[in-house]
Amino acid sequence: QVQLVESGGGLVQTGGSLRLSCAASRRTSGSYAMGWFRQAPGKEREFVAGISRSGTNAYYADSVKGRFTISSDNAKNTVYLQMNSLKPEDTAVYYCAAAESGYFTVIVTPQRWNYWGQGTQVTVSS
Repeated sequence: QVQLVESGGGLVQTGGSLRLSCAASRRTSGSYAMGWFRQAPGKEREFVAGISRSGTNAYYADSVKGRFTISSDNAKNTVYLQMNSLKPEDTAVYYCAAAESGYFTVIVTPQRWNYWGQGTQVTVSS
């Protein structure tokens, strides 16, 4: 098992930046794919970005490509989501997740992910 704790959310203006952090309770490199999801009010949880278990491949939702970057610091067991050029439609609760399945790929279906953090709110004002 792994526990995940997100931080770094907040209120930012359109065009601004935020960096989310996800601290894991144990080593994730090689053991879990790590990902970020988000859920806006009245909408389903959606995939944002992920890193494969191998650590070699990163995947992004089309809506965030070129603006968001996922990265990891294995020494700190922490995954980051750097969010630039934020838009009001990025407003949501952002969740960190870990998945045991796959090695070189990342599954985008939320139901296939095994562990979740409590979420952190990101609000982008227009």
